[in-house]
Amino acid sequence: MSRLFVNLIFQVTGKVTWGTSGRPPLFTVPPVSLAHVQSNGKKDYIDLPVLNEDELDEQFVRGSGPGGQATNKTSNCVVLRHIPTGIVVKCHQTRSVETNRKRARQIMREKLEVTYKGEESDILKNKKESIQRKQDKRKKANENLEKKRLFKEALMTDYKPGDDRG
Repeated sequence: MSRLFVNLIFQVTGKVTWGTSGRPPLFTVPPVSLAHVQSNGKKDYIDLPVLNEDELDEQFVRGSGPGGQATNKTSNCVVLRHIPTGIVVKCHQTRSVETNRKRARQIMREKLEVTYKGEESDILKNKKESIQRKQDKRKKANENLEKKRLFKEALMTDYKPGDDRG
């Protein structure tokens, strides 16, 4: 059994079991249900559209940016194009081609959901909520700074140099 196959099964199911029924150890895969796969997903699971591989055009190009020879001489940057919509995603977040392929597909699914659902997209709603929380936090911090400034001004106007109140 190849190590790659075992790693692939482990990534999909999260479990690798070895059965011994009087014979040498055999590789057995526990049954996987859709609910099991979804429960191991992200914390905020969003129902993203399924990508059809026939609708994707994938290219591997040379990356750019920091990293020197490891970045400039390897074609590990993934450019993914969705043919029906024309959406293009370029992913060069890691040095691993496989990781970049997975991340590019995830980004593509998110972009397709925003394209298809528009303002009803869960991704846009979450992003707007996050922006609103950040604005509220910043507003509260500025209010606290203003209160401190006013308090210091009040203390300074009450205290006059040369006044011995002890």
